[in-house]
Amino acid sequence: MIQLTDDMRRWLQLAPGDGVPCLVGTASKDGRPQISPKGSIAVFDDATLCFWERGFHSSYQSINDNPQVVVYYRNPDRKGEIPYRASGLRFHGEASVASGDSERARVWELMPADEQARDPERTGAAILIRVDLVEDIAGGVVMKRD
Repeated sequence: MIQLTDDMRRWLQLAPGDGVPCLVGTASKDGRPQISPKGSIAVFDDATLCFWERGFHSSYQSINDNPQVVVYYRNPDRKGEIPYRASGLRFHGEASVASGDSERARVWELMPADEQARDPERTGAAILIRVDLVEDIAGGVVMKRD
């Protein structure tokens, strides 16, 4: 069962300010992998992550072609409070572009002010990631969708 915790929510929220933005790994439809830093990863609900996509570059195209993604979070400076191996987590899931106005508005509200300031016209896309697996950096399963 996926039940993202309040600690996970807080760590992701603090990541950009801590100098450790999350990395989002995607793959094109032909399998070419790529990784992009995202300063706006947030917990949308108990089983979903989200971010605001402003660039519309390779990660956006890959999500449309192949929705399987991984979000990598690691912060060794918080090792005293992060109980997982190597002070990090990988969130595996399926990404999609939010289609409803309420989902889009909620993602926008969850974005840090500095991220919102980079897109004052709100021309970006709200990306939702349904989390299927959370594992520590060594591959130990933390939680898994039933």
